Amino acid sequence: MLVPLSWLRDYVDLPADPAALVDRLTIAGLEAAGVRVFGVDPPPGVRVKPEDAGLVWERDKVVLARVLEITRHPDADKLKLVKLEYGAAEPKIVVTGAPNIAPGQSGMKVVLGLRGSRYFYTDKDGKKAVFTLEPKALRRVMNDAMCMSNFELGISDEHEGIIILDETDPAPGTPARDVLGEIVVELDVLPNMARCLSMIGIAREVAALTGAAPHISEPKVDATAEPVEGKVQVEIADPKLCGRYTAMVIRNVTVGPAPRWMRNRLHYAGMRPINNVVDVTNYVMLEYGQPLHAFDYDVLVKRAGGKAPTIIVRPAKAGEKLKTLDGQDRELSPENLVIADTTGPIALAGVMGGLETEVTDTTKTILLESASFDFVSVRRTARQFTLFSEASTRFSKGIHPELVKPAAVRAAQLFHAHAGGEVLAGLVDNYPAPVPPQVIDLEASEIRRLLGFDIPAKEVERVLKALQFLVEPDGDEGWMVTTPQTRLDIQVGAADLIEELARIYGYDKLPETHLANELPEQRGNRPLELEEKVRDLLADQGLQEAITYSLTSPEAEGLLNPSPGPSPEKGGEEDPSPAPPSLSGKGVGGLGSVTLLNPISPERSVMRRTLLPGLLAVAQRNLESTDSVAFYEIGPVYVPRPGQKLPDEPRRLAVVLSGRRSAAAWDDPLGVKPTQFDFFDLKGVVEALAADLHLPGVEYRPARTVPHLHPARAAELVVNGQPVGVFGELHPKGAAAFGLTDRAVQVAELDLEAVLAAVPDRFPYRPFPTVPAAKRDIAVIVPDDTPAERVLTEVRAAGGDLLTDAVLFDVYHGDSIPAGTKSLAFALVYQSADKTLTDKEIEKAHQKIEGRLRHVLKAQIRGKD
Repeated sequence: MLVPLSWLRDYVDLPADPAALVDRLTIAGLEAAGVRVFGVDPPPGVRVKPEDAGLVWERDKVVLARVLEITRHPDADKLKLVKLEYGAAEPKIVVTGAPNIAPGQSGMKVVLGLRGSRYFYTDKDGKKAVFTLEPKALRRVMNDAMCMSNFELGISDEHEGIIILDETDPAPGTPARDVLGEIVVELDVLPNMARCLSMIGIAREVAALTGAAPHISEPKVDATAEPVEGKVQVEIADPKLCGRYTAMVIRNVTVGPAPRWMRNRLHYAGMRPINNVVDVTNYVMLEYGQPLHAFDYDVLVKRAGGKAPTIIVRPAKAGEKLKTLDGQDRELSPENLVIADTTGPIALAGVMGGLETEVTDTTKTILLESASFDFVSVRRTARQFTLFSEASTRFSKGIHPELVKPAAVRAAQLFHAHAGGEVLAGLVDNYPAPVPPQVIDLEASEIRRLLGFDIPAKEVERVLKALQFLVEPDGDEGWMVTTPQTRLDIQVGAADLIEELARIYGYDKLPETHLANELPEQRGNRPLELEEKVRDLLADQGLQEAITYSLTSPEAEGLLNPSPGPSPEKGGEEDPSPAPPSLSGKGVGGLGSVTLLNPISPERSVMRRTLLPGLLAVAQRNLESTDSVAFYEIGPVYVPRPGQKLPDEPRRLAVVLSGRRSAAAWDDPLGVKPTQFDFFDLKGVVEALAADLHLPGVEYRPARTVPHLHPARAAELVVNGQPVGVFGELHPKGAAAFGLTDRAVQVAELDLEAVLAAVPDRFPYRPFPTVPAAKRDIAVIVPDDTPAERVLTEVRAAGGDLLTDAVLFDVYHGDSIPAGTKSLAFALVYQSADKTLTDKEIEKAHQKIEGRLRHVLKAQIRGKD
């Protein structure tokens, strides 16, 4: 909500220091998102962003002026010479091409920029820039001043002509900053404070916070003797969808520009002025928080066959269509609440009016609508048609029906004053179910119990009365409080009232208190601590954490694995989403998905059963702008439990690697494709994680039947004989489904619950060696189907305590070894804890390993056998 302070000052006296006001509003729950300044210096103590500071209109260089004469430029048809009185001894002639003035006119007031003044201008590149006004000949006429527009002063981006002031504005020579200068505070209004989406609502907050008395008068209108009865009828089909609807008729309206002060206030509040009819409805909406709409009454009469129209508020009928003000044809459904007459829909209730009944320049009589609509219906319709506006925003947060009438009367008052309208007496008011006032019993003891301290009785009464509550004493330490009929956020009970007291009293003034008891003994949370450790370990390896939605769709999960499975939740029908990979032998596949009863969109209709689709989608989007990704995600998946309402929510760990293995460098070979992440990079991540967690009994087994993985580049992680996850290269079909056809993608998904359950409470540390190590290599020829892990197991078993490390460093296939075999080369490290090993001791240990490999695996030792 953009709040011009000069407008707010109409309803309440403001503190002299804007910074103090901004701080008090922020502490009270109306956080100031920013401050915009127009024409004046930024107030001390207020942080103003550079883009919001605007230009400062110097007092002696940007002033008001009166037009004495307008003549044609002698050498240019589109230029004019404007003779201006601006408070100096002699008038000034200015050259302008403004389209909203013409030769022969005089008397209007404008804003004059003199030599040295700064203004906004569009440069040759189409960008907004700041220029300083200097003398310049325009078609042989010297010009050292200019008539300013809203764009040039920075008020708005309009280029529709120069500013035309009202006759009632101050005399020529008055500094423009004294008339048009403004400070605008942008407030973030929370849903429970929707009443502050209005100037009057904010004024009441300021009054309560500062102790100033608000001066908000009740609107009154000079109506004609002719009553509105018989001119229009109003019907409401469902009071739950429309709590109140009023209609007023204003005739003999002259459609034209709104007064300058109204246009400026709308500009500063972020709305574009259009004409006096539209501007009045928008002005009252910002003033009272009650959206209004004006229909062309004569068009309604014509649609009714010359009779008085009947306004009907009802759900739309299936297949009905409405052309809205933006020129779009909208196909309606019964979920859309419409304003209709006997012929058909004329507006989307609370969202947008219809084009046929729009107020135009020829409109003479208007029907003014002020109503209260169901906020859910308005929100649904606005979302369906993507028609979000200031009006739909206010309706979607809830508006009390009691605001309907005063807002309508206020608008009629302004139509009479600024459009020449004649207001027919009275209004048609259909209010089928008036909202009764709410009375709450408030006790001083309850205030003390909830806040921990006392608020003086006089302060309680002052705050509540300033917020429009009716307060009556009830005993020595109690009050009967009646909520104002503009508030929907106060519920039954005293808690909401006490929250209001604390908020206005000042959260910064709440006294510090000590706990009555000592804090309980702190206990560790091992699952959470281990989860955070996993995050740290993966970050140490260069991976970045991603967080994706828990809500997804069957189609999104189907991209990972197209094979369907039966869904018991759907009566055995085929489930279009894939069975997620079984990560720990629990057989979760084929149990269907947890489906939402009322999803916000089809893309968020089920709970995820695997992390990979969301993480792959994030990787795909990032790879559009970078050449490498290394992501991980930790989060729950949702597995249905037969016969249970709630699903299991086990934690999973997913990893995605793709792209360059290392960052680009200046010495990269030209014309050579950089080395890409491959299966072994991912295996290294998994191995390092398992080692840093000290997981016992770690094994890696081939995984050739995992549908979403490449059958020849996939493995299963086993801990203590228990499968806890799979990893490998994403199947080419899966990669293509995610738009990753031009690169290899490495993925892993582990059952984090099983992994963390295997982390030991304690593990031994190996002391730093004090004696040198001896290194030997060994190359072993084994059948192709023998895993390297099997060979390493036998190597470690034979090496005993002297073998401190064994690493595979080469795999060879070639003509120099028998067909159907491979050569695995290992680097072995021998070391004793207390002495330097002799060559004889090392050779003995090495031969023991060779012998075990020959005996157990029937392997050959290259170079010896």
